[in-house]
Amino acid sequence: MNHSQTVVNIGWLLDGSGASMQPDMQLEVRAGRICAVNSRAANEPLGFNVLDLSDHTVLPALIDSHVHLFMSATADSTVREHQLVATYAELKATIARHLDQHFENGVVAVRDGGDRYGHVLRFKQAITESAPLPVALKTAGRAWHASGRYGRLIGRSPGKGQSLSTAVAAALAPAVAIDHIKLVNSGLNSLKAFGHQTAPQFAPQEIRAVVKLARTSQLKVMVHANGVRPVREAVESGCDSIEHGFFMGPDNLKRMADHQVTWVPTAITMKAYAEQLAPASAAAATALKNYEHQLEQIAFAKRSGVRIALGTDAGSLGVRHGYAVRQELEILIMAGFALEEAVRCATYNGARLLGLDHLGTLTAGKTATFLAVPGPPEMLLQHMSQATLYSEACALGPF
Repeated sequence: MNHSQTVVNIGWLLDGSGASMQPDMQLEVRAGRICAVNSRAANEPLGFNVLDLSDHTVLPALIDSHVHLFMSATADSTVREHQLVATYAELKATIARHLDQHFENGVVAVRDGGDRYGHVLRFKQAITESAPLPVALKTAGRAWHASGRYGRLIGRSPGKGQSLSTAVAAALAPAVAIDHIKLVNSGLNSLKAFGHQTAPQFAPQEIRAVVKLARTSQLKVMVHANGVRPVREAVESGCDSIEHGFFMGPDNLKRMADHQVTWVPTAITMKAYAEQLAPASAAAATALKNYEHQLEQIAFAKRSGVRIALGTDAGSLGVRHGYAVRQELEILIMAGFALEEAVRCATYNGARLLGLDHLGTLTAGKTATFLAVPGPPEMLLQHMSQATLYSEACALGPF
């Protein structure tokens, strides 16, 4: 028997495209890639290995489109504060552990939003072919923020008298090899005043200049932006994705749909704050209101046709690497997404945003990398902890 050829019998298939769940399906896998997707046949093709997942729901492996690998979700303030200033030698094992945690939760790709010293980029550059990463890693290296504004913990600002585009251009040396450019165009969510908004950090013409530069370098631009004006100006300047987007309002969501800008809502961050902060405190109550408002925005985004890629901001307080992906999936469903639509946000939309064309859907031509979760689709979220990750039809779990 040729073990490079496998037939996978599937009880329920969520192919990642957003299409309705398909029962009793069959994947044909050759040399690690899907060559056909069919209704399950009574007899398997001759010469094929058989993998029986007829009592499982199968879906593409997951993608987290917004993480910070240098940070842990711990509530220990001493640890959190030290991670902001730690050396690469101190953080190397932490970054590796966080990637393992993603992998253990069925996540096969992450997009890192940056750290002050570029430790995650250095970690990626140190990886060799003999010891590959368990998870595909895309990183911004160091984000860009305006001098004196929020963002120092994840990046840097242009030098005195230096324009943003000049600073970014100078940093795009071939040896740096970042995967995308990260701009910070607002402050953080307030835990004191519900709905508080900050002014944009950069003028629209500065963002447009960076977007133009990114296009020549075949890079995408992700923008941290909360509030109406910071989001509007980033979208109108041609960015590829809005990160967080709290309190951006319905007009911006319609604008994002029109401009085909991807939104990464990271709603779990505010839910985690509400759970981690002192019970009955004003800050916890504000965090909960922030979270509930974000749920409303996600529901409006769905109705407006905004493309959403699942991202968690893993590393933020209480947001655990890997595990938070299933929490964000639950949030999307709470906001009105069908299971198939939520899975698309965590698979196809993420793969598209990260430029990982071989992942995202279980369709002909894609890599045969998928999760098998025991039971029918209605039990998917409850049984995610029992999932097995398969790559090229070989089990890498269960987890």
